[in-house]
Amino acid sequence: MNIKRRLFGRPLASADEERQLLPKRLALPVFASDPLSSVAYATEEAMLVLALAGAAAFELLTPISLAIATLLLIVIVSYRQTIKAYPDGGGAFIVANANLGIRTGTVAAAALLTDYVLTVSVSVAAGVAAITSAVPGLLDSRVAIAIGFVALVTIANLRGVKEASTLFAAPTYLFVVTVAVMLITGFVRCFDGACPTAVSSGVDLEPEVGAVGLFLVLRAFASGSTALTGVEAIANGVQAFREPKAHNAVRTLGVMGAISISMFLGISTLARWFDVRISEETIDTYGTVISQIGRVAFGGGFGFYVLQVSTAAILILAANTAYQDFPRLSAILAKHKLIPRQYLNRGDRLVFSNGIITLAVAAAALLMIFDAEVSRLIQLYVVGVFTAFTLSQSGMIRHWIQNKEPGWRRSVIINTIGAATTGLVLVVITTVKFAHGAWIVTLAIPLLVWVMLSIRHHYQGVASQLRQIPTLATPRPTRVLVLVAHNDDGTDRAIQYAETLTAEAITCVHAEESRSDDLVFGWNATHPDHVLEILPGETESIARRIVQRVRRELEDHPHSTVTVVLADRVRIRSMLAPFAHRHSLAIKSRLLFEPGVVVTDLNVQRRSRQSRLPLMRVGHVEQVVLIADTTRPIREALAYAQALGPAVTAVHVDVDASQTERLERQWDEADYDFDLEVIPSPYRAIIGPLVGYLRQRRRIATPGTLISVVIPEFVVPGRVAQLLHNQTGLAIKGLLAAESGIAVTSVPFHLQPNGRERAGGGDPRQT
Repeated sequence: MNIKRRLFGRPLASADEERQLLPKRLALPVFASDPLSSVAYATEEAMLVLALAGAAAFELLTPISLAIATLLLIVIVSYRQTIKAYPDGGGAFIVANANLGIRTGTVAAAALLTDYVLTVSVSVAAGVAAITSAVPGLLDSRVAIAIGFVALVTIANLRGVKEASTLFAAPTYLFVVTVAVMLITGFVRCFDGACPTAVSSGVDLEPEVGAVGLFLVLRAFASGSTALTGVEAIANGVQAFREPKAHNAVRTLGVMGAISISMFLGISTLARWFDVRISEETIDTYGTVISQIGRVAFGGGFGFYVLQVSTAAILILAANTAYQDFPRLSAILAKHKLIPRQYLNRGDRLVFSNGIITLAVAAAALLMIFDAEVSRLIQLYVVGVFTAFTLSQSGMIRHWIQNKEPGWRRSVIINTIGAATTGLVLVVITTVKFAHGAWIVTLAIPLLVWVMLSIRHHYQGVASQLRQIPTLATPRPTRVLVLVAHNDDGTDRAIQYAETLTAEAITCVHAEESRSDDLVFGWNATHPDHVLEILPGETESIARRIVQRVRRELEDHPHSTVTVVLADRVRIRSMLAPFAHRHSLAIKSRLLFEPGVVVTDLNVQRRSRQSRLPLMRVGHVEQVVLIADTTRPIREALAYAQALGPAVTAVHVDVDASQTERLERQWDEADYDFDLEVIPSPYRAIIGPLVGYLRQRRRIATPGTLISVVIPEFVVPGRVAQLLHNQTGLAIKGLLAAESGIAVTSVPFHLQPNGRERAGGGDPRQT
């Protein structure tokens, strides 16, 4: 915990969220680092394509740059409209989903997710390339260096939005100021009409193609359009701004657009005036376009080195834009049931930690696959960006037409121009880059859409069953099977617990082993009131014999619930405690998928040999049922607890104020005859506050009281599908396994395949 706190900082309470919102001065470097950094290589990417036709083709750089700048202006104006229309966050997914439907919205989301991953990998690779250009000896270690930078940016973002923005603000502003000084100095040096020339001036570039054709121009335009990457970030992250959110976001987007366009046109202009010449063969010899311009403008002095350092820094920190938007988009998609719901969870520092970690892992994987080479990664870029641009602007057209808000006609014209322009560019980019690597993204986006829609279908099926709530779940009689491994104090407590329950029958069962003779010999002397049933078997596993015995009990008593009670000795309080006993783990894992079966873990802490005091006898049981809502699994668990007889208390951990308020309203309507206790959790954790509550309750309980924690769990068909659901129950069972005086009871509710009930109403034990 000390290492975690030093690395990520102290946890932030939910009440601190308002203080984590960003003022405009910090929001600009956070959300604009990607588009601002793009100008460091956008001109260069266009020139590398033009170089294929020889140095004469560089004459086209100016009109191509003007076209790209115009496109950038159109997109910025369009997104200003989007922010005003969707002040709660107007990302491409929200706009497309609201106006064009969930499938189109999912396409936009898939495009953005791939773009964010590529933003991190391309930005970091470009930054590392700047470093290895200065120190060629590091070239063989570029992948390790790149992954190291990904780790650093990941840790910074896991520390919180505000801390990350404060850390990254200085390098971003340093880059902007340095480039501005470079451009002003360069223009001043050309003021008298005698411009100095770059080191590559006059280099003869061998044409690799014939005359400059339309396809080459379009390809150069597509490559230079990387200047537009990250423009949508502010529209996606409106919720990170201070109030008034939309107003501040619009102003920040305007400032970002003005800086980006000025810097891009300035670099393209000086590249022509300084006669910069560059190709794939000469870039390592003469340096990047921006470095050549800086060397001329600053004369190779201190300013040039500041430019190089700030350029490398901004290229690496450009990944931060994706780190801000990927987790937020993931949370929105999880809310719409398109990706696992775990992405909705906020970490200790009020950030969507799962989204941040996923982004880091995906980007690191790309860096390893493509050897951290910018030239290979850049070919995958931009396709996702312009897909999202086009769908967002198309959705805005429909939004204005349907709502007819004041000024809607002007807005329709703006967004129509934006959609048509970005759509045309998307076609061009996909066509000219397809064979160079864009086909990977073109295939990845539909695959990702299919996965997300499949996840949504699964969640909708689960929700349809959970919403089918009976007026009151009917308590069913319970039959108890106590699993006996050894004749020890653990078995004694398991039997004592079973005897406190209102049960139809209690049966003690032992799966025969080679060392069972001593157990059988002494059983009648220690437990004369309970016959020990032996399950013979030499070839079948212990778990299989137990499961078969449970199934026979269910077949003989189809309208009863079978409760399996087992006790293990544990040494430490750890989430790994349930995994220490392989036989018990196998039994519990298999019984989880058996309808009508409840499993109770009544573990006993392993004591030292010097301890002679017997364990206190279980004389009273208090049941604590953990609830998050009042859906079918919860009601079934409450009915099960009521059927056992001992006192029942419902407990809810307050991690979300709106959810707690809704639950309290539902609880009052259900009119249960026992209390609902709400445990506050200012840091959004479930397990910590719950364990503290249970320990306090155990301390004030009368001697001999056992607290049985009843955990409702719904089980979906298929083991893989389990990964789509929060494994909170598993984590709770793990940490409570070694808590003395506490038993853990898992009450599973089995959902049917495809979200449908079986013919005839399903399993009689689930109605």
